[in-house]
Amino acid sequence: MRTFMWVLIGLSALGFILAVISALFNISVWGVSAEGFSRACTNLALIAIAVHLVVKENR
Repeated sequence: MRTFMWVLIGLSALGFILAVISALFNISVWGVSAEGFSRACTNLALIAIAVHLVVKENR
């Protein structure tokens, strides 16, 4: 489960980087705007936090 959390955090970081690139160059990457990547980044980070809290309480 810990690996799953790190994967989510890595994907969130990738989404953030893509959002910054998309915003700086005013382009859409794969048809997704900077706002879309930003939302995905936030949602993945929140899912990672939720998984961490669930796993932490089960210990």
